Amino acid sequence: MSEAGSTSHNSFNPLLIAGVVVVGVFAFIALWALVAFGPQLSSGNDGGGHSLSKAAPGYAGIVDLLERGGADVELRRRAGPSTNAVDEPLLILTPTHRTKPHEIEELLNKQGKRALVVLPKWQTMRVPGQTQKPGWVSQGFAITPSDDLLPAQFGKVSVKAPAAKAQMVAADLSGRSFSAYLPDNAQTVTGDRLEPLIEGANGGAVLARLKGGDLYILADPDLIDNLAFSSRDKARAAALLIDAVGEDADANSVAFDLTLNGFGGQRSLLRFAFVPPFIGITLCLIAAGLLALWQAWMRFGPAIKPARAIAISKAALIANSADLIKQARRELDGADAYVHSQRMAIARRLHAPTGLDADATDAWIDKRLKGGNLFSALARRLPLARNRHEFLSDAQALHDIRKELLRDG
Repeated sequence: MSEAGSTSHNSFNPLLIAGVVVVGVFAFIALWALVAFGPQLSSGNDGGGHSLSKAAPGYAGIVDLLERGGADVELRRRAGPSTNAVDEPLLILTPTHRTKPHEIEELLNKQGKRALVVLPKWQTMRVPGQTQKPGWVSQGFAITPSDDLLPAQFGKVSVKAPAAKAQMVAADLSGRSFSAYLPDNAQTVTGDRLEPLIEGANGGAVLARLKGGDLYILADPDLIDNLAFSSRDKARAAALLIDAVGEDADANSVAFDLTLNGFGGQRSLLRFAFVPPFIGITLCLIAAGLLALWQAWMRFGPAIKPARAIAISKAALIANSADLIKQARRELDGADAYVHSQRMAIARRLHAPTGLDADATDAWIDKRLKGGNLFSALARRLPLARNRHEFLSDAQALHDIRKELLRDG
């Protein structure tokens, strides 16, 4: 029995419990940090149409090809102005079908005037058990984007996908001649503010430039996305197209935007808590929480034993009796008893003559006072008190006389 009781008593190790709590606290903080920085830390290989995706509608292929060719390529996860206006890169935007016009306009205003907007085309999905590799897609559907996708600065733009077979067209841009491979039913754009650079089938432009500016629209993403890498010639044409647009815009580098696809550092109170200058406040709060946990864990001295409800002592008996008298409102009824107790205490301690009555004893006590209140006057007045204040005043005066004569405090 003793061994079983000892085992039960020591079943919880304080150090083990403390370790579990500390690990839980740090895991909780790490979870919220990952939630805040998840978009910036994500690999992005999710089958979408952006520069991190290795699926068919993604642009990881053209990014890799440009880097291998020695081009300066940047993947932007944060919207902001260019640090050097002279070397401002060609910004490539890859919006989705759900992108709002003001989001594109905001990026163009923040990050410069040299930009290529690649219109979306594919809606993809992954079917469990049919996707061959992580990040790939199982099925895709070509959906023409809305005419209201682009901001007002492009004017009234119409996006169409006329029926046409895949074909190769000649392109001449910024003094460079190359071949562009158009897919089946290639998307085209038309607009009163647009200048066609590469003509599409049945009219319209596959590549167009805004008049009087360095803003470009690539109507069909299949000219540069991963689908274009089905052959060497198409991949080469995709790289030549990007290079020609960059030279026409006088840009020496390329920047692919990721914020429109949900991989940027968007404004968020949760993310602000983990970046300067608010990281200091967060660390202080974490430290305060750990100190509070430590204070709750550690004892400062022995445990305080609960006191008795009614103390065992003469003082407790007197206090309880006084409290009962006070609650009954019978304080004035004890005046005669109090005067008698004070008279007898003084007479006994000072050895008063025996046989004296109350008045004679009071007169004998008055003879030993040096001045001030007379004991006899207070003894007659105390039983006649009309309220508690008069009673307490005279009772205190009698107590002072006793202290003066007996020197007993």
